[in-house]
Amino acid sequence: MTIDLHDFDGEHSLTLNTDGSAADDAVVAAGHEPNGYFWEGLVQFAWPDIAEDLDFDSEAGMFCAAGSPSGLARLKKALGAVITSPEAVRDIIARAEASGFAFDD
Repeated sequence: MTIDLHDFDGEHSLTLNTDGSAADDAVVAAGHEPNGYFWEGLVQFAWPDIAEDLDFDSEAGMFCAAGSPSGLARLKKALGAVITSPEAVRDIIARAEASGFAFDD
């Protein structure tokens, strides 16, 4: 699973193909689908300061966010550490559910 930054005619976006994350089993074990909508919710819960400056256009097979290059670079760094860590994903899911956050996956 790779996180890619794109620049198309001055429009900046970040995409994440949702197949094959090291954290997928942890997501499924928590009762969620590791799809683009799940990752969008995770970003909105875990990093609201980053998410507030982004526009999301996720799909089942892909997470997608658009925004400034600096905001997307911050998101890439944060998300990159989580998609490789089942423990980090489990922790975020547990905190989200304890707070009443509902994932839309």
